[in-house]
Amino acid sequence: MILLLTFAIWLYLAFFHGRFWDSAPELPPATPRDAPDVDIVIPARDEVETIAPVIASLVAQDYPGTFRVILVDDNSTDGTAEAAGAHERLSILTGQAKPPGWSGKLWALRQGVAASTAPVILFADADITHDPRHLATLVAKMNTDRLDMVSEMVRLNCTSLPEKFLIPAFIYFFQMLYPFARVNNPRSRVAAAAGGTVLIKRAALERIGGLEAMKHALIDDVTLASKVKKNGPVYLGHSGLAASIRPYPVARDIWDMIARTAFTQLRHSAFILIGTLIGLALVWLVFPFATLCTGLGWRAALGLAIWAIAALTYFPTLDRYKVHRAHAIALPAIALFYMAATIGSAVNYWLGRGAKWKSRAYAGESS
Repeated sequence: MILLLTFAIWLYLAFFHGRFWDSAPELPPATPRDAPDVDIVIPARDEVETIAPVIASLVAQDYPGTFRVILVDDNSTDGTAEAAGAHERLSILTGQAKPPGWSGKLWALRQGVAASTAPVILFADADITHDPRHLATLVAKMNTDRLDMVSEMVRLNCTSLPEKFLIPAFIYFFQMLYPFARVNNPRSRVAAAAGGTVLIKRAALERIGGLEAMKHALIDDVTLASKVKKNGPVYLGHSGLAASIRPYPVARDIWDMIARTAFTQLRHSAFILIGTLIGLALVWLVFPFATLCTGLGWRAALGLAIWAIAALTYFPTLDRYKVHRAHAIALPAIALFYMAATIGSAVNYWLGRGAKWKSRAYAGESS
């Protein structure tokens, strides 16, 4: 009976869950007819290894309108601001102490927004480089479809062996949680964004009460998208014009990336955690058990069929990252890794370690 339930779940996922597996859409390069002023806000904390190429790619945007880059140096101790260099389009702000209740990233973004004046703002991460056509393409999409917000999942680094096994799966699982087709459907309540590239109209940001309205959010990109979509249309796609240059050379780096906010996604609820783990076990662990541990018979055959369906849905993401399709066989083991990291996230929270990044708690501290 449990195996049949897993089969029914996978039939739904494959055929009725917003084509989450499609690894689409992706914007082609475009130039907007109208080019409003844009301020690009980048929060950076101890990003000396990546900031120079990131800033260089942004100040070199081939955009027909006026734009500038505002780097908010969030109390870096490694010379991030100096490494960013100097350019007529670049302004560097020294971050102020974080007030209680704010997440570190959102407080840095808030300072950048306060220093900006343009009607359109691009929130970008300090580890993402941009093709010269990227800003123009984002604005063209916003104008053409009359959107309040445009976000893209940039290409993550995928060169080391752990990255090849775990990074495409990160994208795949995100798409499963937030099918992009449903995010882009104004009639659907599903909303999400990818924080590394978020183009938003100032009016839309002000309409939701600004970043102050979500100052405590740790999953800031999804929270922002949820608030914006209540008042206007949003877009989420994949980017062929931007890529993260942050490496994840060992599996522990990816574990930490997941554990940082996984339990926050579950609202710090032990009940939701248990329910999530049961659900994930139904989706990811039942069919390999049936295939490998029940001997020959209909259970093994059905388990193998489910495995094949899961693998087929993973192929488009593997193809996007140019990873061999044989990696799809390992999906149950990869899912088990993500489940374990989620449990690790809960343990960190219960032990008082909380969600940390760049040696700082995301929220709740004064600095």
